[in-house]
Order: sequence, then C-alpha cells, then structure tokens
Amino acid sequence: PAPAGPGAAPGKRQQFGTRLLTDPSRLFQHNAWDNVEWSEEQEASARRKVQDNSIQFVPPDKQEEYELNASKYWNDFYKIHENGFFKDRHWLFTEFPELAPNHNLSQAVSSVQRDGKTERSRNLGRESCENGLCSWETRAQGHPIGSLKSSSNVHESCTEWKATQKLSGLSLSDGGFPGSSATYCILEVGCGAGNTVFPILQTNNDPGLFVYCCDFSTTAVDLVQNNAEYDSSRCFAFVHDLCNDQSPYPMPEESLDVVLLIFVLSAVLPDKMQCIINRLSRLLKPGGMILLRDYGRYDLAQLRFKKGRCLSDNFYVRGDGTRVYFFTQDELDVLFTTAGLEKVQNLVDRRLQVNRGKQVAMYRVWIQCKYRKPLSPGHEPNGHIH
Repeated sequence: PAPAGPGAAPGKRQQFGTRLLTDPSRLFQHNAWDNVEWSEEQEASARRKVQDNSIQFVPPDKQEEYELNASKYWNDFYKIHENGFFKDRHWLFTEFPELAPNHNLSQAVSSVQRDGKTERSRNLGRESCENGLCSWETRAQGHPIGSLKSSSNVHESCTEWKATQKLSGLSLSDGGFPGSSATYCILEVGCGAGNTVFPILQTNNDPGLFVYCCDFSTTAVDLVQNNAEYDSSRCFAFVHDLCNDQSPYPMPEESLDVVLLIFVLSAVLPDKMQCIINRLSRLLKPGGMILLRDYGRYDLAQLRFKKGRCLSDNFYVRGDGTRVYFFTQDELDVLFTTAGLEKVQNLVDRRLQVNRGKQVAMYRVWIQCKYRKPLSPGHEPNGHIH
C-alpha cells in the first residue's frame, strides 16, 4: 500500500517528518526514514508471519491468569526498569500541537538539538524494539527523567486519592476536585514513568493548564509522584484501572480539553476497548479531542512474536506477561465514531528504523489518530481546540 502521511499547513513542519529514502544506497546514513512504502511482496510476507505465529493460541486458563494478574505484570515491569527504560517524548509537540496550543513549535523542540548525536537519540527513543517490547523506548537507550524526591509525598498523594475516591460524588459536585479552576485540562491515560507528562509541563506554560495522569501500575504512579518535577499545583497523578468501569476519575464529565493515549489502548483486552473509549469521550468538553498513537498491523513487534504467544487475532502476550494488540485504521475509526466522536486524523506512520552499528533495517508501523467531540448546538469553541 502507498504510505499514508498528513499534509502540512503552509509554514508548518510536516508531521512524521520529511526524511524520505529516495536513494537505497543512503539507507544507513540516518537512523530512521519517514513514510516508507511497502511492496506487495513485503506485505504478503508480513501477513504470512502473522498467520504462522497465530496458529497456536495461549490456553484459556493461562489467558485468564494474564488478565487477572495484569496489574502485577506492569508493576513488575516498572520495578525492574524504574524510569531508566523510557525517554522523554519531545516529538509529541510535532505530532500533537494540541498539547501546547499556544507554544511555538520550534521552541518545543529546541531542547532536542539537531546535531547527529541528539537526533539519533530522539529517533531511537521513538522507534526502538528490543526483546519483543517495541516502539516506545528501548532499555539500552533510556535515560532517567529526573531525580527522585523523598517517598513521603507519594504516600500523602496516594492517601489524598483514596479520599477522593471515597468522596468522589461530593467533591465533584462541589467543584472541589483537583484542577477545578484550570482552563485547559489534559488527561494522559497510561502515563508510565511520566515521559509524556513532564515534557508537557515543561513546554506548555499556560497558567491555566492542569495535567491529570493515571496508570494501572501503582509503581509507575509512584515514579511520577517521586519525580523532582512533579508539581501538585499543575498535575495530579493517580492509579486507575481502565477496564473497571466503576473505577472513578477525579474530574467530572465534560471537563477535559485533551485525552492522550500513547501506546496504551493496545495493552487491554480488545473486547473492553469500546467501553473505555465511550467513557473517556464523556470526559471531554464539546470540541475536546482524544489523541492516540499506537501499534499498527504488521509492525515489527508483531512479526517478531513466536508461536504460542498469541491470545487472539492480533493480540499477544510478551515474555514479561504484558500484552499488546496491533490495530488497523478501520478498527480504531469504529471505536471512536461509535463513541460519538468525529474524525480529525487517522493515519498510518510507516517508518524504516535503522541500526547503523549492526547494519540492520527494521520496519515499524504505527497509527496516529485525532478524534473530536462534536460541539453542542450554540456552544462556542474554547479557542484551544482547532
């Protein structure tokens, strides 16, 4: 299929970059190439690999164990890697300018210098794959995202959230929830160690900004709350189980400008995805958007799975017990439009990642989406969402 890539508005940098491989002899001159076209033979080969690794499903009793112990597997993951696995996602402001709508893009990426060393780091941080856990950031290239504070703040914050859960109905109705006075609110679902949250707080200097972030893993939330840059006046981190529709959010419905899903929806059971998107859409203000980036069908990570790791069609379990689904554009479009959202963007990002040291080329496939909640009749746009 032909590569999919967004158009660029005049004077603005094009999303997904413009580094195109027009001369195959230049393959190893850079670490990544944008909008790579697949041949019919390459796609057929990928399809055969998926058919082969999907022949044998994980037994039902083991599948149930992975679901029941999902939080344990993610806690173990963060206990092992802490915040050294991940790299800060400064590329987000190129792909999702909605995260800092009043900020100059060149300023947003100024901390990521254009010399060869940091360009390599940026690309690897975005597109790495190692031992079946691919595309976020690789262990070998990860850097700590900040020094740690004392643990006392963690226990205090967790205690506050427990109180919020118990009194959620009262506090929300009284307007006493965290961030209640903010004018621009972002929720990141699946925040991990904070490698999206902290770049947002650093880049978006809007005094009316408030960022909520949650994760299934208590260990991940502890890492965020212990970070030296965690500021409770601008951010609220909390533990949340996406798959439990009774698990409360600390904000009322129609209070969020942006919901961010970065490689997180793929980690939950496919049959629970629609309920999750439905609920998140209710948290959006009219005109608010869900922004998603996640694994696409036939990504390198999917092709690398061995037989016996498949849970169901295009859904797999890694060696550490965490799970991953590989989407098509149409599947995501159905999820969002069924929830009543309107498509703004739904694109395939096909990238060729290069390991110059090992002279290896690796093909990545991600999908990026933006879906907006329709404005109510007579409702004026808030000026932030375009």
